[in-house]
Amino acid sequence: MSLTSRTVVVLVGSLRRDSINRRIARLVAEQAGEGVDVQIVEGLDTLPFYNEDLDVDGVRGAAVDALRAQVGAADAVLMVTPEYNGGLPAVLKNAIDWLSRPFGECALSSRQVAVIGSALGRYAGTWAREDARKAVGIAGATVIETVELGILAGEVLGGAEGDELLAQQVAGVLDGLLGELVGAV
Repeated sequence: MSLTSRTVVVLVGSLRRDSINRRIARLVAEQAGEGVDVQIVEGLDTLPFYNEDLDVDGVRGAAVDALRAQVGAADAVLMVTPEYNGGLPAVLKNAIDWLSRPFGECALSSRQVAVIGSALGRYAGTWAREDARKAVGIAGATVIETVELGILAGEVLGGAEGDELLAQQVAGVLDGLLGELVGAV
């Protein structure tokens, strides 16, 4: 399978600069391989909360327009999310809400989307990943259900040892992840 000239946009549900989920996103970008451009979206925290009254040209703002353009131009989307209080972080849900409009013509429509992540809970963020899959599926994306990675955050240490362990866990599914995402395009 050729992975030539494919773009995967990554939305990270954690705003913390050195969160495990952001580290996972960076590892995906570093290990992507030739022909796959992995772009980690920055600035999800600058999006206003979704409000249909704001979703008008000239009103919604440059951050929303930039997000929609970047996702709309991508071949596939990867969401990397923690779990907050048993659910999807508000920043990621808000991004999905903006990307889901206008329905049927949105940036997520017919896009291949996979969801992975890390969380402290005993189920490694399963509920957040399920919430994300449900939301993007309703928005019109094609959810890649076969891609699954849930890392228990408590098992990942800081420093070089933690980075090596995290890299090993991510590498174990990376080929399958990118292959499924890009191959389904």
